[in-house]
Amino acid sequence: MATKGNTSVSKGIPVIKDAFVVLVKTEWNAAIVNKLEAGAKKILKEQEVLFKTITVPGAVEIPFAVKNHYAYCEIVPDAYITLGAVIQGDTPHFEYVCRSVTDGVLQLNLSIDSPVIFGVLTVNTEEQAWERIGGKHGHKGEEAAITAIKMIALNKKLMKGK
Repeated sequence: MATKGNTSVSKGIPVIKDAFVVLVKTEWNAAIVNKLEAGAKKILKEQEVLFKTITVPGAVEIPFAVKNHYAYCEIVPDAYITLGAVIQGDTPHFEYVCRSVTDGVLQLNLSIDSPVIFGVLTVNTEEQAWERIGGKHGHKGEEAAITAIKMIALNKKLMKGK
């Protein structure tokens, strides 16, 4: 069962100067994903983190967009936040999509120097998705932004140790 996570801005969010985050969101399940994006943007704005959004058709395309943005961008972001909503249907497609995007984000975290935050909802019903964008399970878009800020701070600390 999911519980509320890092939704309190006053609980240990580091102050990051000159941070830049790229949000990669899907077109699929747009009403839900747009709420995830709004929550992430709210936190990033409050923390004065610069950001931009890239939109892809579906969740499977998220790792491709992150990989190529990282490879060809002029300014390497301090973090990426992936946003999507995969809702169980009547076929095994759900499992394939969830596995693909999860494995893709994991591979990115192991291969690029910017943290890639997993903000993709993988739920059984649309109701469960709504519960995770301001309902009883908190706001996963806000949590993803908080996680990005914390990972940026950690990454900067680790890089100083080199």
